[in-house]
Amino acid sequence: MKFTLFFLLTVGGLAACGEVADTRPGQPVKSRQMAFKEIVKHFEPMGVMLRKGQFNAERFASLAAAFKERQAAPWPHFGPDTNYPPTKATAEVWAQPDAFEKERQAFLAAGDRLVAAAQTQDRDRVVVAYEVLHDTCKHCHRQFKQN
Repeated sequence: MKFTLFFLLTVGGLAACGEVADTRPGQPVKSRQMAFKEIVKHFEPMGVMLRKGQFNAERFASLAAAFKERQAAPWPHFGPDTNYPPTKATAEVWAQPDAFEKERQAFLAAGDRLVAAAQTQDRDRVVVAYEVLHDTCKHCHRQFKQN
């Protein structure tokens, strides 16, 4: 009985400790997080398709185009006063804006190359372009995203 009560109180207490809400006007942190989630909704299925060996050129091209349409959405939400919870960005985003911009430009360029590769319907070119884009994400996250 005591264990059950303790367990329920612990679970209830943890549930109350949910993610911090973005209460700032325009919700810039939440907006950029949602924009990144939309990007991932199109990026991840491409990776699954390639990893499972189920490349469908038309489907991949469609996902790549949808990815490209959303690729620029998060960046305007990294304003000077947006380093507050619930951000997952590190302070380096604002401390090193030139380095962050370089990573952003690499990401955008890699997205363009992915769309171009997808349009060729050549799986080998698509795999290379996807990996380059994926590497830009990983490289940026190492410095500019909290774990």
